[in-house]
Amino acid sequence: MQCHPRDEGHVAACADCQARWGLAALDVRLGRVWTGVAAEVWAPSVGRVERLAGQLLRSPGLARALVNTPSLVLSWILASALVLALGVFVTHSTDRPWVALLAPALAGVAIAYSYGPGVDPAWELSQTMTVSDRQVLLVRSLAVFGLNTLFGLAASVFSAQAVGLTLGWLAPMAMVSALALAAATTARSANVGAAVALCGWAMAILGSAAGTDYLTAAVAEGALIPVYLAGAVACVAVTLWATSGSRSIGGVLWR
Repeated sequence: MQCHPRDEGHVAACADCQARWGLAALDVRLGRVWTGVAAEVWAPSVGRVERLAGQLLRSPGLARALVNTPSLVLSWILASALVLALGVFVTHSTDRPWVALLAPALAGVAIAYSYGPGVDPAWELSQTMTVSDRQVLLVRSLAVFGLNTLFGLAASVFSAQAVGLTLGWLAPMAMVSALALAAATTARSANVGAAVALCGWAMAILGSAAGTDYLTAAVAEGALIPVYLAGAVACVAVTLWATSGSRSIGGVLWR
């Protein structure tokens, strides 16, 4: 096969080269075209929940980030409901308020997995939005905490717990959730956040029950509520520091 030089003078005088370059100009990168077509086909449509969230939040981007929260997907919600339903059953069987002990732990794990690199499929997309990381984190945390609170209240009603005990786990839930959020944002790891929350809550339960063998002391003792609230405030302060612009780890900056 004859080798043709690529200089402009030869191409201008060679009909074969002119035809070859003409066909090359018409070449289409099918891979790039198909990627665009697939993106259009598989792009999720705006559902009723996302549309309602957009109207309430007045931000379509923030609404899309909210409906894509890892710990608000249907499978996670069903799993949380199943765990609390099991807690209701065990509470009736053993006469011990397991719902009050499970609710803070579930909320802490859900908060830890609500946002962050490695667990959030929309993490990279969220970095390109005009919505700040703190806004996404705040909206998702409030939504996850609110949903877990509703689940806990419903489970408490079905388990027929005393009113004081029913409301007694709200302050521990706030503290455990704030602890999970602080640990997850500081370590930039949802696994670390969930582990710290579970360990912290287990230590609170065992420490409160020391010498009494009364596991529900952690949620039944009213004197512990100021401690829980103070711990929640401190953890929120740590979260604000961890998501501030002055801290950057791994090239990813929290705003």
